[in-house]
Amino acid sequence: MKQAIKTFYDPATFTLTYVVYDEDSRDAVVIDPVLDYNPIGSIVSDESFQQVVDFVAENDLQLHYVLETHAHADHLSSSQLFRDEYPDIKVAISERITGVQTVFKTVYNLDESFVTDGNQFDTLITDFEILEAGTLRIKALPTPGHTPACLSFLIGDAVFTGDALFMPDYGTGRCDFPAGDARTLYRCVTDNLYSLPDETRVFVGHDYQPGGRDVAWESTIGEEKANNIQLKADTSEDDFVTFREQRDSGLAAPKLIYQSILVNIDAGHLPKMESNNQRYLKIPLNLKMQRAV
Repeated sequence: MKQAIKTFYDPATFTLTYVVYDEDSRDAVVIDPVLDYNPIGSIVSDESFQQVVDFVAENDLQLHYVLETHAHADHLSSSQLFRDEYPDIKVAISERITGVQTVFKTVYNLDESFVTDGNQFDTLITDFEILEAGTLRIKALPTPGHTPACLSFLIGDAVFTGDALFMPDYGTGRCDFPAGDARTLYRCVTDNLYSLPDETRVFVGHDYQPGGRDVAWESTIGEEKANNIQLKADTSEDDFVTFREQRDSGLAAPKLIYQSILVNIDAGHLPKMESNNQRYLKIPLNLKMQRAV
């Protein structure tokens, strides 16, 4: 197998989407695709999706899976656009998505029509399961902590870490979302990522370009263990947890958290059309007012 990786960067959400493919067989998967959303005007568009589709067509690739590293809180997933474009493709996520659905069903006060058994997705992945996408073999490494349903995907000599592990100069994902846990993240990164060979290539889910540097998305396990500013190989569990919890306590919520999670726990389905041929996002209000309303 001659493995290749194509990267797409969405500057609006700092998100990295990947197409991983076998240059010989043309078998491919897409990881963490973006559906463009502008909260000003609540405009949904498909430019990011179309970039991936154009690349797939130009290279005569056969897509087998949309792999979601987790239910993203900062961008909408375009997974259902891929389902429409490629009827045989499967949308896959960790089986632990059911716990995330249960939590956020309460947050959004969703009615009984929203079920929390994960059946909105085509494939629920178990920890350490190996998926086959034609000639591609994909090992699912559990890396929860940022969310309970986070997975990293090991494909050949490359691991795609989503929001668990970022570039060495940025660190790791935050752990203050509902059911997130810094101690769990530490143990999963050290046990399931830092145990990989040092030469394993790391492809991150976001890059926030600290210090204004150019966007970057690839490091190695060896580089992360030596240089990750939040979690080196010799960082103690208690030190990481203390740092992560203190840092997270001062972070603002992602700008698109409510729009994103509502769609993403439903496997990228947009809300159903209502009687006026319009769709509506449901966003809770967090009132911090001195006067009662």
